[in-house]
Amino acid sequence: MIRSMTAFARQETQAEWGVLTCEIRTVNHRYLEASFRLPEALRELENGFREELRKTLGRGKADIGFRLQGTEAADTSIAVNDALVASLNGAINQINRTLDNPAHINALDVLRWPGVMEREEQDLSPLKAVADELFGRTLEDLVRVREREGERLRPLFEDRLDTMTTLVEQVRDRMPGLLKAQEETLRERFRTAKVELDPERLSQEMVMLAQKSDVAEELDRLEAHGAEVRETLQRNDAIGRRLDFLMQELNREANTLSSKSIDAEVTRIAVDLKVLIEQMREQVQNLE
Repeated sequence: MIRSMTAFARQETQAEWGVLTCEIRTVNHRYLEASFRLPEALRELENGFREELRKTLGRGKADIGFRLQGTEAADTSIAVNDALVASLNGAINQINRTLDNPAHINALDVLRWPGVMEREEQDLSPLKAVADELFGRTLEDLVRVREREGERLRPLFEDRLDTMTTLVEQVRDRMPGLLKAQEETLRERFRTAKVELDPERLSQEMVMLAQKSDVAEELDRLEAHGAEVRETLQRNDAIGRRLDFLMQELNREANTLSSKSIDAEVTRIAVDLKVLIEQMREQVQNLE
């Protein structure tokens, strides 16, 4: 399964306490790296979220954000500390009896005193349960998006691999005739220079040339690595790192083929191979 590391997913849920939204963005990264932005009420769930994320995603930089929009009913649950107000009232009356001209203290002055107004303790367990379920749904949606994006790249890989196979076969077909052409070119140079040709020396030169220009192993390895790429694309686990390694191996063989080339056409084919490999390598960088 081909999975892209670039994806976005958003889910939200609504209840009597308000609207809770979860968003997850991922981009390509060498390892799995996650950053969370959570409301204070959900802060203790972060470790659980990280563990679930680690089990689901293999690689990528993930940005996870929760946003809680409370309802008016949830925001106005305020209580008055009656015991503290009674104590304050007694202290105020005592001071007023002592002062000659006491200032009037109204209710708002009392409400501003620290601890007089109290927000009622809310039961956050329903919110936490909903947040946990919402994160799971958003993560599932994210995985589906990553898989869709990754599968869109499959035709690109298959097209490049098919073209590479054709180019490798072209080189393989040309190699037997190249040595004969080189021998004829060498003979022609000797004839032009009117120099007597030593058959034994010519045979030695041709053997050395054949050894230097032998690319059979490189062609075999190009075919083998291409077949391994095809097989890797069919796996269900994370394949990005393995494909990245195979792209390096393919590029190494294409470079060797180019350096051993004794023919302009073979050199052109080697350049075309490197272009195709680089196109695949750029896409591999974004795969999980």
